[in-house]
Amino acid sequence: MTLDDPTFWVALLQIIGVNIVLSGDNAVVIALAARSLPAKQQKQAVLWGSGAAVVMRIILTVVAVQLLTLPYLKLVGAALLLWIGVQLLLPEEEEEGGGVAGAKANTGMGAAIRTILIADLVMSLDNVIAVAAAAKGSLTLLILGLVISIPLVVFGSTILMKFMERWPIIITIGGGLLGWVAGEMAITDPAVKDWVDANAAWLHYAAPVLGAAIVVAVGKMLSRRSAEHEIDRPIVDLALAADQHGKSAEGTASRVLLVADGTPPSLRGVSRFVEELRASTSPVTVDLLNVQVPVTRAAAGVVTEGAIKALHHDDGMRAIEPARAALEQAGIPNVVHIGVGDFTHVVLHYAKTLGSTSVYLTDTAREEGDDLTAATTHMSEHSSLPVTVLR
Repeated sequence: MTLDDPTFWVALLQIIGVNIVLSGDNAVVIALAARSLPAKQQKQAVLWGSGAAVVMRIILTVVAVQLLTLPYLKLVGAALLLWIGVQLLLPEEEEEGGGVAGAKANTGMGAAIRTILIADLVMSLDNVIAVAAAAKGSLTLLILGLVISIPLVVFGSTILMKFMERWPIIITIGGGLLGWVAGEMAITDPAVKDWVDANAAWLHYAAPVLGAAIVVAVGKMLSRRSAEHEIDRPIVDLALAADQHGKSAEGTASRVLLVADGTPPSLRGVSRFVEELRASTSPVTVDLLNVQVPVTRAAAGVVTEGAIKALHHDDGMRAIEPARAALEQAGIPNVVHIGVGDFTHVVLHYAKTLGSTSVYLTDTAREEGDDLTAATTHMSEHSSLPVTVLR
């Protein structure tokens, strides 16, 4: 492929796309590994650790490209890519304990760089196979795609993760892309390529579409089943006693659960909530809840459980602080909570545990689906508790 070949640019976009979608784990580990360092050393640790990871990833992927020229390995790789794509669409889970790389707390920049490098090595199998498949044997395309996409992931990881949390359709598209690449990969295996070209050329178009359809369909089906089982998983509140600013109002007849964060749409909902309470004569205590996205199984395997909980706690407190400030300015008693996991599961868990009389949902960056309608519908299937959407 040459620069004036349209397939070159399509393949380059595929490489960048799969790297961005599959590198969320790595971004989490980078954040965790560097978070205990001073600000200046954080930047240095991320820079050096990520730079070493880039070199290592390129070497591994070049090796994978060469291996994929052997008969049947592309078929195996295609099957593995389909599995990776399906896993991408499954709900993420909190794991108990951490892996070897996270067994000890980082005490300096060298330890942070080492953690970043080891974590990238452990978690790069999916990236390596997907990128090697998308490169279609071109080392120029391979290296160019990695050089462009990895810095995007490293330095834009926070923004990319927020986008994927806010619009889950991005993850679905990423899973479909992996299925598409798997379909293309399977029919170019040396063991079947000549037969496909001579007898079933239509597979060049059908196989990628079929691969994408399989990943999305199977991933969504398993995701729904997983969500049903998720409802029984216990939840640990990460908000500490020291995080509370006041006590519940004495003699309050009811407690209401308000789900919020610091995004502008959510704060508009909080303002509406405050107006409604001011118009009411019944004293209430507000349980203010923020729902955090769990880290993936892969990321949980290379960092400590304590580091993960600290990350969720800090991110949760930052997200919930603007909403709490609005309530306190209005003189409304509140207790803050931070839960991690499936949005609907976490909200229903707190509503039941706290004895909430009603639930109020604001338009947070963590609601289930593309909008609050999906979350409200899902909750109504599992509880008779009244749910109000504040926009």
